[in-house]
Amino acid sequence: MAAVAALLLAAAAAAVAVRLGVAFGLALGAYLAINLLYTLALKRLVILDVMAIAAGFLLRVLGGAAAIPVAVSPWLLLCTGFLSLFLGFSKRRHELLLSPDATGGREVLAHYSPAFLDQMINVVTASTVVCYALYAVDAQTVAKFGSERLILTLPMVLFGIFRYLYLAYQVSDPRSPTDAILTDLPFLANLLLWAATAAAIVYAAP
Repeated sequence: MAAVAALLLAAAAAAVAVRLGVAFGLALGAYLAINLLYTLALKRLVILDVMAIAAGFLLRVLGGAAAIPVAVSPWLLLCTGFLSLFLGFSKRRHELLLSPDATGGREVLAHYSPAFLDQMINVVTASTVVCYALYAVDAQTVAKFGSERLILTLPMVLFGIFRYLYLAYQVSDPRSPTDAILTDLPFLANLLLWAATAAAIVYAAP
């Protein structure tokens, strides 16, 4: 039944892809391929398992841009990629702490350790913040929105990431931090503040 449903959904997706253009079809095909590779092999390969998940998010961005169609900013791709890695490695850390011996969990967890994951989380956290900061002050960004004030949203980005890390490291919760933030009032309030501030800067620009 699952195989039949998968084939029907794939056929329906292909029909939609044809109507949305070649670029979207290529993104969709690549997304399908990366998911198949993940299911068959990549989910068992340390580091590559999370990189495959991040690649899926990047393909969603490319597919969405192809469907509209609009040009994709390199900064958007960089921020999406690093943020996806950040979330992916954080989730692996949470899963590892729930199942230290990896029994009953993901096979790939046997190749991770909290210290190793902490190192990678530190790298992608810094990379995400730096990319967002550079995007905010980039000449093309300033020219596009007609304002240099987008950098004012950086403290909210920092708070959002730090709040996520707080939930991941300091709060004992069986839920993953990604699930926990959906009900975390400080995180949600910060997200709304960021959205309101960014909208005000972009649409109120001279």
